[in-house]
Amino acid sequence: MKRNYQNGVHEKMCYFVGYEVEKTSAYKQKTLFIEGIQDTEEIMTFFRKEDCKHLFFGANHSFNPKEHNEWQDWEDMIKKFLKDGYLCSLDIPIALAEEFLECELVDYNNFIPQLRVPVPYVKQWNYNTMLKIDDKDFKASNPGVWCHRLHNLLDEEKFTDWAEYGLDKPLL
Repeated sequence: MKRNYQNGVHEKMCYFVGYEVEKTSAYKQKTLFIEGIQDTEEIMTFFRKEDCKHLFFGANHSFNPKEHNEWQDWEDMIKKFLKDGYLCSLDIPIALAEEFLECELVDYNNFIPQLRVPVPYVKQWNYNTMLKIDDKDFKASNPGVWCHRLHNLLDEEKFTDWAEYGLDKPLL
């Protein structure tokens, strides 16, 4: 994924630092963003050097494991920081939501799972458009469904403009 940063366009990088701009419990905290699976000692070196308070894993949509050992590598990397009490986020594609629940990361109170649900051209959907949080089948795992007007979810307080993502500083 190409991203524009203060000092140019970068196609691929492993680390960058900035402030969390998404309205999570880590909002406005100095954050080390990590793309892909990286060495935990190297992560900690950047984290300390940059005096960060939050780790954001899976930056640039890089979390998309295909095989079991890759899942385990992601889980081991993140779990090391969770066990040490650090606040960690992971950007998770919605297609992996059910499978993700099988890992231990969701058991940590200092873990912020961010389920990524793409809705292209969100402003073009009419006022009657609903977003339904459903189940995988009828009465399969949830007590029911939740329906929300899409336009009610587009609250200005929850919005992050794309320009805010370019304020990060590439590290490597």
